[in-house]
Amino acid sequence: MEIFKSIVTNVLTALYQPFWFAILLTIFILFFYMYAYHPTDAGKGIKTACIAWVRTFKNSLYFRKLFCLVFFTVMILFRTLLNRNMWMNPLPDVMGGWWVWSTQVDGTVTLTTECFENIALMLPFTFLLMWTAKEKLLKEKGRQICFTSILWYSTKAAFLFSLTIEFLQLFLRLGTFQLSDLCYNTLGGAIGGVLYWMGWKVKKQ
Repeated sequence: MEIFKSIVTNVLTALYQPFWFAILLTIFILFFYMYAYHPTDAGKGIKTACIAWVRTFKNSLYFRKLFCLVFFTVMILFRTLLNRNMWMNPLPDVMGGWWVWSTQVDGTVTLTTECFENIALMLPFTFLLMWTAKEKLLKEKGRQICFTSILWYSTKAAFLFSLTIEFLQLFLRLGTFQLSDLCYNTLGGAIGGVLYWMGWKVKKQ
């Protein structure tokens, strides 16, 4: 119960802190997307642009899906890169922690839920990615939408995204490079893909 309480508290705190920042940044990013791919009302003023954005959000399911995906991606980047302090040594513990109990230098054992938080961090990302872009990732490449293809792409996306974040943390000194984070993030991405496939099968049937 203590572990579950700690996980819920840390995850909700991580979501609460950057919430409004992520909302505003997502809106601005989708302004650029809308006028890059659908420049119908471009150059007609701020008011017209805002009306066009709201109209697109109401009428386009894909646009709403993209909003959710970009929003959660910004939340991840805020948690892992944008809101981190500089570290003098980003390689103090390359292997990282692999379970809920962590042994300190003085021998004391403390509870840590970082492994579960890393799984929970990436799980919604791949779920939203498959929900938003499965046609572009699979159908346009001649692949059928099936369990193996969704699992492969979701796992690969989670691994590459997590690897990019870990190397940015290493080179920018924003956090620590840990293989356990990479492993658990990839596992969370795979679980997100499986959950999406299950939901897609239920909806299809």
